[in-house]
Amino acid sequence: MMLRNICLTSALALATAMPANAEMVFNRVSSFATPNNMVEGEDLARETSAEIISASDDGMMLVYTDSPLGVIGLVDITDPHAPKPLGNIEMGGEPTTAHFVGDKIFVGVNTSKSYTEPSGKLVTVDVASRSVVAECEIGGQPDSVARSADGSFIAIAVENERDEDLNDGALPQMPAGYVVKIAVKDGVADCANQQKIDVTGLADIAGEDPEPEFVDINDAGQIALTMQENNHIVVIGADGTVASHFSAGSIDLDGIDTKRDGKLDFTGSKKAVAREPDGIKWIDADHFVIANEGDWKGGSRSFTIFKKDGTLVYESGPSLEHAIIEMGHYPEHRSHSKGVELESVEAAVFNGTPMLFVASERASMIGVYDVTDPAAPVLKQILPSGISPEGVVAIPQRNLLVSANEVDLRADGAAPAHVMIYELADGTPAYPMITSAGSDGLIGWGALSGLAADPVEAGKLYAVSDSVYGAQPRIFTIDATQKPARITSAMTVTRGRDAAQKLDLEGIAADGAGGFWLASEGRSDRMIPHAIYHVNDKGEIKEEIALPEALLDNEIRFGFEGITVAGDWLWLAVQREWQDDPKGMVKLVAYNTKEKTWGAVHYPLDAAPEGAWVGLSEITLHGDWVYIVERDNQIADKAAIKKLYRIAAADMVPAELAGALPVVTKELVRDLLPDLAVLNGYVVDKVEGFAIDVAGTGFVVTDNDGVDDSSGETLFWSIGAVQ
Repeated sequence: MMLRNICLTSALALATAMPANAEMVFNRVSSFATPNNMVEGEDLARETSAEIISASDDGMMLVYTDSPLGVIGLVDITDPHAPKPLGNIEMGGEPTTAHFVGDKIFVGVNTSKSYTEPSGKLVTVDVASRSVVAECEIGGQPDSVARSADGSFIAIAVENERDEDLNDGALPQMPAGYVVKIAVKDGVADCANQQKIDVTGLADIAGEDPEPEFVDINDAGQIALTMQENNHIVVIGADGTVASHFSAGSIDLDGIDTKRDGKLDFTGSKKAVAREPDGIKWIDADHFVIANEGDWKGGSRSFTIFKKDGTLVYESGPSLEHAIIEMGHYPEHRSHSKGVELESVEAAVFNGTPMLFVASERASMIGVYDVTDPAAPVLKQILPSGISPEGVVAIPQRNLLVSANEVDLRADGAAPAHVMIYELADGTPAYPMITSAGSDGLIGWGALSGLAADPVEAGKLYAVSDSVYGAQPRIFTIDATQKPARITSAMTVTRGRDAAQKLDLEGIAADGAGGFWLASEGRSDRMIPHAIYHVNDKGEIKEEIALPEALLDNEIRFGFEGITVAGDWLWLAVQREWQDDPKGMVKLVAYNTKEKTWGAVHYPLDAAPEGAWVGLSEITLHGDWVYIVERDNQIADKAAIKKLYRIAAADMVPAELAGALPVVTKELVRDLLPDLAVLNGYVVDKVEGFAIDVAGTGFVVTDNDGVDDSSGETLFWSIGAVQ
């Protein structure tokens, strides 16, 4: 087998090419997996995390809190394109937030025995020796920690959080929380004279039981505080007394998905949704922004800008959520509660421009805004950010932005937690690579699992989504001549005028008459049949072709993953070995639409890495060749096999299912791993779609699993002319 010297346009070259009049944009330049901070001899499979993150004064080092391990992790970003591990430091409890002040790091650590017996401490770490040099008790469970701009004091939100399983999480649940202010001089926290700031009796909701959530400090030494469950905001003056306070209020939401029902329907509304803010950041001396996550009854999917006197300046409503929807990152499984769930915010001035960064925990994205006018933020970009960004830190003196992504999914075979680094530089946004922005109406999409070319128009493609949206099987039309590629329309597959049920669409091919052949993977334990469907140009199912007993008697859940047309024959790729297949062999199944007969050949799989499986994801006929996408089920640093092969079409001669099947010979066309690394994140696992248009240009797309236990990132790129 040989690597073909075909004429390809590299995705890397496309992503790095810059127009003559490029503007300054953020692009991800590197990622750091938190297990890299463990040392030899540790159990590297243990859960780890990157939660709240901050940077040293010179911007050369990062510190993040890792609650599962009970440590803080340090990262050297002297070269932001190649971050280096500096190891973990044990905290003797659950670290919540850490900040540098000079050559020390101050960490809030939760040591609580229970919800009713909260306790915590402020830990001082010497950076040079990587050791704990001081600790002081603060009397309760710390959440957020902030440092003043001049490093003269630390503020701690002592939450004393509620037990969500007690009385449905209703407040009050004593003891009450408060704020602690501790002076710092010459790297030493003056714990003996710490100031406890009482914030009881302020909120209309459970005022006797405040739960301070997040704090930030402006240049004047004023502390802005959110109390999420109390839906309240407090401003504490430089003297440590309450200067102002007000309700975070509520908003009416329109144009949102309100049900977890397997479809994307943005026609719903909710009234009087409490904001319940989490993160808070000062934008300037008079304005701050809140991220309205909602951790009890609220969560408005929005961010809001206030003046410190409580004047409402700007409310985003679902506007950021809508922009995220267009990029395929909407988490449908969160529709019933908080949608994209905006959680943290960061603000900084880059090259004279005040900028705001809003992180969506559930969509795993960061909105980038110009807030030159706080009353009219301008959305400039949306950045992809690992899985569940919990913290964001801006390093404007180095034109850097960093996110900490808390979820470690290695136990489920997915990606570890990551720290991700972005750089502001001349160029064009590398992401999104495909979007529905600019289409007629708001088109939600995701889990693109199959790709096909229009038989007439170059650059026109079609895609299907899989069972993640089982109540809304759809065919998407894509204009691949634009960059990013544009989803221009969506058509629902119907049966009897209703959205067809019990489909798991994994393959699509144009029938040459305006309609499509669709392959459904099937899953018998969920009553989803393995089948072929023929739909017309309106998406109506006109024919359903069930599998013969010779196939069904040996089926497993990993069925059809692609379909292509060769005259009167439909060819389908089966993902994995069925019960009657030799190990390492999968079927390419053929169905003759005229004779109504079946046949197959065997395709030899690459050897699977240890603990993994290898299977097929796509099949495409073009000219004298049939192209196959073959991949393992591995992700991030474990990903090894993501390849495009081809088979001579002349060798695709189906044999009867009952006998021995001929084995085809495959030839490597392209290793897709370098393409999957182009965004400088982690390598995603599911390359699911490949098509070649009438001009001979090849296109590839990945499946983002509907943003469930996934970063949501969809990669779409051209490999250029396929000869």
